[in-house]
Amino acid sequence: MEKDKKATNTNLILLLLGRMVSDTGTSLQMVIIPLYIIDVGGSAATVGLFSFLALMPALLVYPLAGVIGDRLNRKTIMVATDFASAGIILGLAFASYLGKMSLVLLLTVQVIVSLLNGLFDPATKGMLPQLVEQDKLTRANSAVASLRTLSSLLGPVIGAALYVKLGITVLFFINGISFLLSATSEMLIKYKHSKREVGKGIQGIVADLSEGLKFILDNKLIRKLCVFFLIIYALIQPIFTVVLPLFFRTRLNYSDTQYGYLQMIIILGALLGSILVGLLFGKEKKVIKSLMIGCNLLMGMMLAFSVLLFPSSLSQLGKDTLLYFSLLSGVLCLLSVSIMFIHVPVQALIQRKTPNEYMSRIFSIVGIITKGGIPLGALMYGFILNTIEMHWTIFSSTLLMMLVSVVFLISLSKAHDI
Repeated sequence: MEKDKKATNTNLILLLLGRMVSDTGTSLQMVIIPLYIIDVGGSAATVGLFSFLALMPALLVYPLAGVIGDRLNRKTIMVATDFASAGIILGLAFASYLGKMSLVLLLTVQVIVSLLNGLFDPATKGMLPQLVEQDKLTRANSAVASLRTLSSLLGPVIGAALYVKLGITVLFFINGISFLLSATSEMLIKYKHSKREVGKGIQGIVADLSEGLKFILDNKLIRKLCVFFLIIYALIQPIFTVVLPLFFRTRLNYSDTQYGYLQMIIILGALLGSILVGLLFGKEKKVIKSLMIGCNLLMGMMLAFSVLLFPSSLSQLGKDTLLYFSLLSGVLCLLSVSIMFIHVPVQALIQRKTPNEYMSRIFSIVGIITKGGIPLGALMYGFILNTIEMHWTIFSSTLLMMLVSVVFLISLSKAHDI
């Protein structure tokens, strides 16, 4: 028993190390690419296209990735996609070193890497529950979220310094090597694949997808979590990518450096939230408590954020004062904490309620729902902000989010399977 426990811990450490290394390498590259595109003469449209290509191909391949993740060895999928990503990015690095770099090549590589990431992600989430005991899933998901957040925190700082001193080629090389190291770490994981009977051809794939979708629709808890995730992500995530930059640039009188500090505070909030979930709510019985606290904190912070956007708040507190910046930073930091208080336990709940043979398919469908809501939400905010004042838009979104959260919490407390 002790030997199995030690092996499990080693497997989890190997998985976490691999993710940490590759996520840091990716963060180094991704945060600098928009600057590089502009530096070589690209337009804002090119930057937007790159951001679109970084996400959309992964979403498109998710359904197929879920089927593959439940049919084939998940460890093999992870290792193969990491080695493939390493080869492609190192090829890009050599092209840059030889002076044959172009925006077309960069965008093409991004499409391929996004597709590979789409194959990698459901396999990883499907594999995690097999590496840890059920009552430790929350802490394992907390550790994954913490390391990914830490990677996104290190990326901008290290990436900017390397880009200024050494150029984009070095960042490509570092990212490619990070995928090699990640694949090597994953190869050492001890994992046994469970084979199952599957249908062949297109009909078999469609049947597998239908089974995964039917499982979600038949499972009341997972169905509620998916609907809640879709609405919340569509309403909340665009605030960081659309509303905040626009508000900071058009309504406030702070410097770009202070905007950088604000972004760092938001990431630190996510890191703090993911760590606290593991420390305070790591046991299985406390998962629902984390989710309920997260929802209540989310409602409170969104209401506070909407109040700070009103012109009367700006006139009273000032557009460039330390007091206003401190209040805004504190609210956004706690908003990030609340998102992690929701995100981590939801992952653990879905993992506990899903049989192993459905795991990758379920997380591929959940991934489409959650990540698909983000660009839709951003598009929605973009159109609405052209006609309605920002403070009224966010206040209305807050009221809608509070209504959804209250209904969700009430239904969650009445569920018989919790």
